[in-house]
Amino acid sequence: MTIAQYVHHYAANTVGRDFAVGDIHGCFTALERALADIGFDESRDRLFSVGDLVDRGPESNRVLEFTAKPWFHAVQGNHEDMAIRYVTPGNRDRDHYMLNGGAWLIGSTPNEQLDFATELATLPYAIEVETANGLIGIVHAECATPTWREMTELFASVTSKNRLRALTDTCLWSRDRIQSEDRTTIPDVLAVIVGHTPLRKPAILGNVYYIDTGAVFGNHLTLIDLETLQTVPPMAPKIDWEGA
Repeated sequence: MTIAQYVHHYAANTVGRDFAVGDIHGCFTALERALADIGFDESRDRLFSVGDLVDRGPESNRVLEFTAKPWFHAVQGNHEDMAIRYVTPGNRDRDHYMLNGGAWLIGSTPNEQLDFATELATLPYAIEVETANGLIGIVHAECATPTWREMTELFASVTSKNRLRALTDTCLWSRDRIQSEDRTTIPDVLAVIVGHTPLRKPAILGNVYYIDTGAVFGNHLTLIDLETLQTVPPMAPKIDWEGA
């Protein structure tokens, strides 16, 4: 794979708006309602996902419907990682995946499993979006290095599966920054948008915006306008944990 497969770059949207959405986890009807509420225009606007499209929620099997939409762009989350590993020979851990909401895939036919895993494996690990105010980075869990450029250069130079695994484990699984409430700014981007850790309201540490608000746990999906960095619902004054 090349860096273009690991990191996708999008030029500024000159005709409409750009939003990112928190962890969907199979709640695609809730996503459709949230987009209707903001007047999302599929012919002009774009939606970027921080990953975890699947597992736990009731409509994970709709994921291919959304990844096929020209206005929808997602990074891999740790639940995509688990789904891909489940279908990959030699990596299947049925009990672990079942505990993490994978019943929808486990119960699918082998051909359906392969279709899902093949599509999810095409998703990048990071996305960067140009805006009028600066570059926005999107990754599921956290930026793997102190600067965004350093991370993208590592993706460009990675030569072994072990080095790639170490890099992606941080991007998809780490909670170091939020657990330590690290407010260090990532200096070479306007903002980094992440999900992974469910909060009661979206929050910010430095210039890292956390927008997983636990829709699958009975809360709501959060959207963030990439131009203004305003969230719907509004940002929390402090981190308010929902759960793991």
